[in-house]
Order: sequence, then structure tokens, then C-alpha cells
Amino acid sequence: MKKRSLLIYLFLIIGLSVASSQAQKENLNRALVAIRTSDSQVYIGWRLLIDDPKGIGFNLYRDGLLLNDSPIVNSTNYTDDIAVNGVYSLEIAQDSIMTKIPKTIAKAKVWEQNFLEIPIDRPQGGTTPDGVSYTYSANDCSVGDLDGDGEYEIVLKWVPSNSKDNSHNGHTGNVFLDAYSFSGVRKWRIDLGVNIRSGAHYTQFVVYDLDGDGKAEVACKTADGTIDGLGNILGESSADYRNESGRILEGPEYLSVFDGQTGGLVSSVKYVPRRGDVGSWGDNYANRSDRFLAAAAYLDGKHPSLIMCRGYYTRSVIAAWDLVNGELKQRWVFDSDTPGNEAYAGQGNHSLSIADVDQDSKQEIVYGSMTIDDNGQGLYTTGLGHGDALHVSDFDPNIPGLEVFAPHENKRDGITFRKAKTGEIIWQHKNNIDVGRALAADIDPSRIGAEFWAQGNMGVYNISGEEVFSEIPSINFAIWWDGDLQRELLDGNQITKYGIGTIFTADQCSSNNGTKATPCLQADLFGDWREEVIFRTKDNNALRIFTNPEITSFRIPTLMQDLQYRMAVVWQNSGYNQPPWPSFYIGSGMLQKW
Repeated sequence: MKKRSLLIYLFLIIGLSVASSQAQKENLNRALVAIRTSDSQVYIGWRLLIDDPKGIGFNLYRDGLLLNDSPIVNSTNYTDDIAVNGVYSLEIAQDSIMTKIPKTIAKAKVWEQNFLEIPIDRPQGGTTPDGVSYTYSANDCSVGDLDGDGEYEIVLKWVPSNSKDNSHNGHTGNVFLDAYSFSGVRKWRIDLGVNIRSGAHYTQFVVYDLDGDGKAEVACKTADGTIDGLGNILGESSADYRNESGRILEGPEYLSVFDGQTGGLVSSVKYVPRRGDVGSWGDNYANRSDRFLAAAAYLDGKHPSLIMCRGYYTRSVIAAWDLVNGELKQRWVFDSDTPGNEAYAGQGNHSLSIADVDQDSKQEIVYGSMTIDDNGQGLYTTGLGHGDALHVSDFDPNIPGLEVFAPHENKRDGITFRKAKTGEIIWQHKNNIDVGRALAADIDPSRIGAEFWAQGNMGVYNISGEEVFSEIPSINFAIWWDGDLQRELLDGNQITKYGIGTIFTADQCSSNNGTKATPCLQADLFGDWREEVIFRTKDNNALRIFTNPEITSFRIPTLMQDLQYRMAVVWQNSGYNQPPWPSFYIGSGMLQKW
């Protein structure tokens, strides 16, 4: 990378850090983790926080014994050569800068394996009105600090075995949302009721602190018969709007926010975007009208707003809400049916992304082939239409700002790499087939920038759009797992490294969502900046959070304090799950400023 480009990139990430400092933050602890890796060694890792002074040092103790000869300043992990388990504690190394920070900042006991197992309470199955029996499986997860103690809790969606894609008829069992602490205590359960159908496109749930009180809320679409975590019933308890095909084409729809500590209802309003005339969405059987997406975004640069969406094949409507004094207040609505917005119809994806594409410290909604500005106005549309996958980050550090990589299903436009700010196509490879899946990741340490690939007899491309490999790797998730800056590939319950093969398998665990083969969640949850992955056990009696107990020499603040990455963890369960991306480049040639 040229020196000028490196400087541009350095100023960019400094600017992003400054912008992030103006926004409401989570109160995160150090997430200290200790894992026995052999009979004679224990790995210890912890978080670096974005507000830590440059050069901050740490001291690590086992049962009160100082382990490091001098403050640890070049890493956020350590290997202890010891055969007996102890209790580890982390301290800030005291100096003139840090004298006001409490000395002991974290403690951890040793795990005997590289995962934390969380028992979960599987709901009892049942039989639908059409005589179909069903059971339950743990599905998508999200995380949030539900009680304000600086540690995340997990919100888990349970789905019945008769879940349906929107294109298929049939009744489904109810959908449940559970909250669990990392110790396995179930805090509450929400039953969404018979008037919320189960399937990948129906229940997208947001877990985040929406009102700034330090405790996360849970938001989702609800209906008559939804039972909150305190046992209270929303609307008419006996209402059943399912038709003979199991579809729900009528009846009231609500947007509800629940208290993260209790699961109790905080606020509920009529759902916007409203269903209205089912036929106005492109068909008459609620296939296209019931395609939902959800997210949170810092539209004003300081406070999070709730983003609820409906439709993407034809009409697309996006509504922004604020939670103020316990009440949902509508901020704006964007509708492709509004005169002047016609070019935005049919541009949505099975997922979305939230990012500050124009670098004004306010986040936008990247909605497939179009982007909506923070004020609810259309920023641009490429007109290239719908696709399944969507990836937004600084993939090419030589170009200022963010880029978008996406496939298209119109049997014409193939894959595109565009500037996130303007929609300008940087390069494109056309294809006459439906290109349904695509992935980006820096998998080649010899080249600066990410690589890109997709279905459809296309190879692996570099940041200039040139083919660099003819054989494509797996095309599901990408994850920062081992100790280098390249991203590994997550597919099903296995992680592979390009050119090497499988480097990790989550034994006795299953992935979710059929052929999508996605984890319950991927996020930076413990230890250093690298990511963890949550799977369900095959018997659906537990979740396992896996982490990598290998030393890395790279020192980067927790990704959960990068607003784009954190919002990506919020929307990860929405539609066809996609891996989270930060607002800055991680990969070959990266400059570290920490």
C-alpha cells in the first residue's frame, strides 16, 4: 500500500473513532476469559476498549500472583504455564495517566474447554389445526446488556419444525423469545402467539438499549394473543386470524418493545409499514407483503432508532422509530410508492446493513441496491434490483470510505462492487443466471484488501475486480478466528482457512436455517477483538459459545464498540443472516493505531 493511502486510512479510522465517541455507548466490561488449552497451559484474553489511552498497559494475576514481568502493552492475551487452575484477575497498570481508574477491573475462573455451555429450556411441541405435529429448535440469537451490569445476556428465538417460507402454505407453531444469562438462568419468555407465523422472513427481533438507560430492550412485530414475559396478553386473547392455509391476511399488527430485564411490555403501536391491501405488495397471498427486516441505527449520530421494514421485491417501506419516555415515537417513513420514489421499488434484499456511508457521523440504511439517508430520504438507487447477500465495509483501504459488495438475481447483473456513499459501480461481473449467494473476506495475505466471490461459475476476485483464484471457497459466513488479520470461513459447524482446510469443528452442534447453515450468532463476545460463534447443541438443550484460545499479536479494541459492527450484530438475525462487518478495514497491510 502506498504511504499516502496508509495515511488516508489512518485518518479515516481516527475520524470514525471520534464520530463513535459522540454516540450513546454500551457500558462493557473487559470480558476476561481463561481457558485451559493443555495439561500445562491456560490461555487468558480480555477486551481493549476504544476509550483506553494509547499504550495502556495491563497486569495479570493468578490467585494474587503477578504473572507478567512488565505491563502488557502489545497484546490483550497471555499464556500461563501452569497445571493447576486458579482465579485470574486483570488490572490496569498504574501510571500518571491511569491513576483514577479502579485497579482491579476483571476476574475469571478457568474453562476446561474452548466453549461456554448455556443450558436452555426447550418449549414443548404441539399440533397445528391442520393436524401437523411439531417440535422446537433453538434458532437465531442476539445479545444485549439486559440488566445494565456490563455483561451481555442472550435473547434466543425458538422456531417450530413446521416453520414456513412465505411462498408455502401451512400452519406453524408459535414463535418464542427467551432471555438467558451466560450462567444459564432464563430471565423470561415471550410467546408471540398464533397470529405471528413462523419462518425466516416473519420475526426479526432487535435487542439494544433504545432509550439510553443502560439496559437493552427487545423489539419485534407482535399481534393479538402475544404474551409478554410477565404473562400479560396483548390485544384480544382469543383472536385467531389464520385462514385455512395457515396464512394471516387480516387482523391488527403491532410493533412492540419489551423490557429487557422482565420481558414485560413497554410500548406497543400499530405496526408501520402497515399491511394494507395485500395485493399492493405484488401478490394476493402474503408472500411479498410479509417479508420483514429490522435493525437499529444512529440516525442522529447520538441516539439509536428502531428500523422496521416491509417488502423488497416490489414495494419497499422503511419506518424509523424512537423510544422516548417509554413510548414509541415515529421519526420518519420511507415508501417507494411515494411519488418521486418510484426508482426505489424492487431494490431490497433478504437482509440490510446499517452504516455511515457519507461520513457525517449519522448512519444510513443500505437496503440492497438502494440506500436511504439518515433523514428518511432516498440517497441513491443503482436500479440493479434484488439479491440475497449484502456486505458493507472498507474492503479496499486505497479508496476513501466504505464499499458495498452484492449479488443480483435478475439473470443479468451478476455481482457488483460499488461505493457506499454514491452507488457508483467500481467494478462488475455480469452473469445470465440468478446469482443468489456471495461473500467478501480478506483470505489472501499476499494482497491488500478483501477478496470477493459468488455462485455462478465465477472465480475469486481482488479489489480491482481481477480474478485471482478460479476455485471459490465456502460462501456462507466469514469470521476473524485465528491469530492473523485474514478472515476465516464459517459454514455449518465448521471453520476453514483458505488454502489450508478445516481448522475448527463445533462437535455435537448444529447450524440453523436449512441450506443457509448459519450459526445462532457470530459476534465479538469474549476476550480480545476476535469473534466468537454460538451454536445450538444437536439435542437443543444448550447453546455453546465457542472462542479461539490462540495467542494473537494484534491489539484492536473490541469490535462491539465500532457502531457499524455493533449494529450488524443487532440486525444479524434479520432475513437471511449475514456476517457482521466493521466500519474500518481489517486485513493485510492494516495500520494499528492502538
